[in-house]
Amino acid sequence: MVQSLDRSQGREGGGREGGGRAGGVAAGATSTHGTFTGNRALQIEEPLIFEMGQPGRCGVDLPEPPKVKDRLNGLRRARTIGLPGLSEPQVVQHYTRLSQKNYAIDMGVYPLGSCTMKHNPRINEKVARFAGIGDLHPLQPVSTVQGALELIDQLAHWLKTLTGMPAVAMSPAAGAHGEMCGMMAIAAALEAKGERAKRKVVLAPESAHGTNPATAAALGFTVKPIPANDRGRVDLAALKAALGPDVAAIMLTNPNTCGLFESEIVEISKAVHDVGAYFYCDGANFNAIVGRVRPGDLGVDCMHINLHKTFSTPHGGGGPGAGPVVLSAALAPYAPYPWIVKDGDTWRVAEDGGALKSLGVDGAPLGRLKAFHGQMGMFTRALAYIMSHGADGLKQVAEDAVLSANYVMAALKDVMSPAFEGPCMHEALFDDSFLKDTGVSTLDFAKAMIDEGYHPMTMYFPLVVHGAMLIEPTESQAKEDLDQFIGALRSLTERAKTGTAAEEFKAAPRFSPRRRLDETLAARKPILRWRPSNNPPEGDPMKQAAE
Repeated sequence: MVQSLDRSQGREGGGREGGGRAGGVAAGATSTHGTFTGNRALQIEEPLIFEMGQPGRCGVDLPEPPKVKDRLNGLRRARTIGLPGLSEPQVVQHYTRLSQKNYAIDMGVYPLGSCTMKHNPRINEKVARFAGIGDLHPLQPVSTVQGALELIDQLAHWLKTLTGMPAVAMSPAAGAHGEMCGMMAIAAALEAKGERAKRKVVLAPESAHGTNPATAAALGFTVKPIPANDRGRVDLAALKAALGPDVAAIMLTNPNTCGLFESEIVEISKAVHDVGAYFYCDGANFNAIVGRVRPGDLGVDCMHINLHKTFSTPHGGGGPGAGPVVLSAALAPYAPYPWIVKDGDTWRVAEDGGALKSLGVDGAPLGRLKAFHGQMGMFTRALAYIMSHGADGLKQVAEDAVLSANYVMAALKDVMSPAFEGPCMHEALFDDSFLKDTGVSTLDFAKAMIDEGYHPMTMYFPLVVHGAMLIEPTESQAKEDLDQFIGALRSLTERAKTGTAAEEFKAAPRFSPRRRLDETLAARKPILRWRPSNNPPEGDPMKQAAE
């Protein structure tokens, strides 16, 4: 919870204004009174679980623990743990009600740009839960998981084929982790050539993914930004001017974060390689080109792949995830442990240099990045998605994603303001110039989208576009759903341009369970912890934050 919430907020109103679905409240209708419970029909007012709890209440009877000698050396807990006491029905009701307040990909269009919030086919989940897959343990003897190792190798084969790269590291746990892996491989290659000390600069275009500069800096590189041109692509002249013997690599996203394909990518790759540097490509937007373009053919040396974006595994809410990294022939020898290799008819996990040599594998791996060799559930889901589509289906995925984005762009460009001329790839990018002199900001516009039943698009990113609104419809949505989404944005745009609706937009969302927070106060004085008392000890920083 990012600021204490007034539970009276968001209760007024109830009608759906204009363009509502059949069965809704008449246009312009509003509720003139509250309810005794604070509930609004199926929108149940729900206290925090700690506020509901009663001491001693429990849904399960547990025996008293036996008396044992205290061996905690003074670390024994002096007070109760503080968990709320609830019956089983209370717990089920609570979390069911909370789930009804969440927007999810299974509810409708989820237009977050640069995130690829796509449908996760249920067959992926079915396969991941097969007996013998869903109950695997990473410490099982290798002899008992031969099928699992073969599955990982099969997925690796697909990833190498789709990217045109000879090697892949399967162990990275997420996109940013894979990004780190790729740059560590570059650092290891430079070290092997004796150039690590002199090549300290990493070039990061302004249109690159936002984590790229952080990763380079974390590895001790100096980050040098490269501006974009007026077409939203890398300024080739500025890039060539920045290249020199001190450059280790370029970190470039293609398609870039503006939703545009870097049309001069081959020339960029050649210029980077001509000075002895490496080409890292961020794979966040691989969904737009999978089956159409192989990054290896463009001169890419390494690229991480977000399985949750391109191959429809769940985002995971922070994990566990998977971010495999494909590597060129120049970087393949530095792929991290462990490697899955086939020795005759047996699959093995090579976890050190000796094991690799014994199998005839020539390499100088950079070391180990993770305790185990990947995330089995994500691998299974990704492979199920890939195999159910096939090569032709994956190609259609990219084509449909690009088609959907351009459909949204074409349908809105007369009322909103595209950031760049011409077609886009998988995401449509608008700036806020269409809101000039309306008193409505990008944030206001996004909050109003919540009242229309949509999660807002990505806002204020990429930074190269003022008031950016980045929309990625993906290939998952039917035309009817996109039409309704487009209609909602057109309606909001027309209302904003009347010049009289600024206050209405700033009050949005009006129909959500909670109204808009004070953004400034929430940022400066966040309340991130529930306390049983409204009177915390004197000098407590949480009390100060609440004041």
